[in-house]
Amino acid sequence: MAKKSIQARQRKRAVIVAKFAEKRAALKEAGDYAALDLLPKNASPVRLKNRCQLTGRGRGYMRHFGISRIMFRDMAVQGKIPGVTKASW
Repeated sequence: MAKKSIQARQRKRAVIVAKFAEKRAALKEAGDYAALDLLPKNASPVRLKNRCQLTGRGRGYMRHFGISRIMFRDMAVQGKIPGVTKASW
């Protein structure tokens, strides 16, 4: 499980990205890169990292489900993800 501070930092970045999204789009459309440079660094969506919604793990993230591979496997074995079963042959 990721540290609580890292998860909090990620949530903070997501709020800032949403706050400045329209302003960033308008400045990019106008080509005003000087004004774009004055915005906070965390306003850039590139600074967001995909993390597991349950544990905050940054590696092994499955985009389709929004969770890490480890949590996906645990939940699939327990039958908590509809339509997903463990393969056997």
